[in-house]
Amino acid sequence: MPDSSTILLVDDEDSVQKLLTYPLEREGFRVLQARDGEEALAQFSSERVDLVVLDLMLPKVDGLEVCKRLRAESAVPIIMLTARDDELDKVLGLELGADDYITKPFSIREFRSRVRAVLRRATTTGAGGQAADVIAVDGLTIDVSKRAVSIDEQPVQLTYVEFELLRTLASNPGRVYSRRMLLEALWGGADYREPRTIDVHVRHLREKLEQDPREPEYIFTVRGVGYRFRDR
Repeated sequence: MPDSSTILLVDDEDSVQKLLTYPLEREGFRVLQARDGEEALAQFSSERVDLVVLDLMLPKVDGLEVCKRLRAESAVPIIMLTARDDELDKVLGLELGADDYITKPFSIREFRSRVRAVLRRATTTGAGGQAADVIAVDGLTIDVSKRAVSIDEQPVQLTYVEFELLRTLASNPGRVYSRRMLLEALWGGADYREPRTIDVHVRHLREKLEQDPREPEYIFTVRGVGYRFRDR
């Protein structure tokens, strides 16, 4: 993971900005700060950003709306911060394309581990960490090296977590993965994360890939266990 990664830190509290910026800069990251949603969107448009850490409650444009707008134009990894331990907030953040979330208060150690995990996943997969395979199944094509997905030759935009989830399942057709196994595959560990996170990402994938998400042809639910990709 290159130390030169740029992190856009979006939070309206000075105390949080100082608390999080210092340990990130100590590890060699470049940190851009924004204190409201408008400033965050402007910074993102003018700078090359590798990761966005985005507070839910922001002035001017709230975090969920910022997440939605960023995701409309970019697959940049997004970690959402929420002060409320509220399931709805977390699921909404994921619904709009966030890759991970963390609930305040949290330890600096936990925060750093989340940031490192997200950036490591993004940089290793983006740098051709996987073999240059193309997985093709009944109209679905997954180009692993290019991180490109298409259905019947029409490109499908996936977030990097959605892509990694699809790649993990499709690389081992028929294999059943528990939610915990998928959390570990995507983030290197299941600590601090809820299995329901996987369910939300699977639902997104089905909405983007399946003709009828309620009758999936690619990603199947294994009741009481987890998920599997169709046998080729």
